[in-house]
Amino acid sequence: MPIWGTLIALAIDGVPVVGVVSSPALERRWWGARGLGAFVLRTGPAAETDARLLRVSGVRDLADASISYNSLPGWDDAGRLESLLNLTRTAWRSRAIGDMWSYMLVAEGVIDLAGEFDLQPYDMAALQPIIEEAGGRFTSVDGEAGPWHGSALATNGLVHDEALALVARAPDAHSLDEEE
Repeated sequence: MPIWGTLIALAIDGVPVVGVVSSPALERRWWGARGLGAFVLRTGPAAETDARLLRVSGVRDLADASISYNSLPGWDDAGRLESLLNLTRTAWRSRAIGDMWSYMLVAEGVIDLAGEFDLQPYDMAALQPIIEEAGGRFTSVDGEAGPWHGSALATNGLVHDEALALVARAPDAHSLDEEE
């Protein structure tokens, strides 16, 4: 699978402000910087000289959205498999595209949502400025800002709140017993 890349980020005061993702096997390089936009350039033998501005899709409803969830075991290990299944039942199309590529497809407007668990900040910090500068939104699966929470949910921004509501952690039985 040629879905691998080098990710470089600059965070200031805990906020990623510059991100670069380079994927030699896909012959692509994406970058974004807070307030300056996000771009993609073809590399390799058919390299381009002019970068293309990135824009997320305009899909407004999950029923029309294409999503990527990376892997079922990741969601299962996090105790969120049923939430993921609810999300995939709501969406138009779902795929399990892995690693950085699904997030770059969100930034390019090809898919509308990407999410996964079991991530480190170095897996996500470069993604955030690219997605946000392309007009999207990047949080944890629980809606927490930034790449510091072990999961990622990146969207075109328009379907973010609807997706968060579907994948929200259900209260555990112990906390329900305490309330009764």
